[in-house]
Amino acid sequence: MNHIGIYSLVVCIVLLAAGCAAPSRKIVKTEAGQQETIKTQVETRETVRTEVEAEQQGPSINLELKFVEADSTTYRVALENDKSVQWEGGASKPPGFEGGHTGNKMEITFTQQIQSVDDQGNATARITIKALKYMVTIKNNVTMDFDSSRQEDRSSPLSKLIGQSYTIEITPSGLVSKVSDTNDALAAVKGDSAANNVAVRLLSADAIKEQHTIPSLPAAGKSQTREGDNWSSLKRVSFDLMGAKSYEKVYTLKEITDVDNRRLAVAEMEAVASAEDAKQLHRQQAATAGPLSAMSDSTEEYTGRLELDVTEGKVQECHEKLLVEWFIVNPNPKADEPPAALRMAARRLYSIERVD
Repeated sequence: MNHIGIYSLVVCIVLLAAGCAAPSRKIVKTEAGQQETIKTQVETRETVRTEVEAEQQGPSINLELKFVEADSTTYRVALENDKSVQWEGGASKPPGFEGGHTGNKMEITFTQQIQSVDDQGNATARITIKALKYMVTIKNNVTMDFDSSRQEDRSSPLSKLIGQSYTIEITPSGLVSKVSDTNDALAAVKGDSAANNVAVRLLSADAIKEQHTIPSLPAAGKSQTREGDNWSSLKRVSFDLMGAKSYEKVYTLKEITDVDNRRLAVAEMEAVASAEDAKQLHRQQAATAGPLSAMSDSTEEYTGRLELDVTEGKVQECHEKLLVEWFIVNPNPKADEPPAALRMAARRLYSIERVD
């Protein structure tokens, strides 16, 4: 197939993925289907973690969570999943092309009350939802916008999540090993509307684990660290038509400071090409390459930061940001037009911060 044929095929595939303009009655039906796809999209997370590389300089600290029975802490978690398609260049857009952003944003505030702690430091915690924001955007059109603090939103099925509780088991290394006691919350949000479906998804085991797992801590038994030490974890992310990518996230302990009788640790993350332990993930990545990935150039940035109160063993804040962009350029533009290009992007954001 020549270059023009390949480029035409790419445009057709993107049109199918991004959607085309249609009469308003059909748009409503299409948006409902796309909204459901976004709601149920879950990233695949790898739990493989490499050993900390010890540096024999400076005092060591224990970089892990600590739990005390009956202790209660409030946190705010935010998650964002966004993809976009843009037409660039002087050439006319293909008929029916409609780009823009499609994705969702979620912000949840909750209290975490420790019910028990075992001999290994693992905690059973009762989670109670205090506040929630949720937004869905499809091709730049906001199709759902919920904020539990707004009076007019209190009739939404999502408002029934406020005050609901469930139980998690969490390890000192920040992994959620078990989710339970969600039946009452699920019964409260039972229904057939799009908002009901979102509420049910937020109570799924996968969603709860994503909300409460701290992805930036060293593996169990490897938490003793010094300034300059680093540790890593592997993560595989799916980008639909663009295939899947594997990342090795490398955290480095940058700073240990004493503030107001507390010791604070700061670590920063940059994702790099996977190391020897990730060969299997690379084979999987090659096998799951999307139909467009071989036709495009891409750029990516994956960074993060962790601030941990080592004295109390509590996260002050943690955030990670992944941005990937793909460029597909028409190799044979018309003589009287500059080259046209498709710019596609995917953005994933995660953050957790301590509120009190």
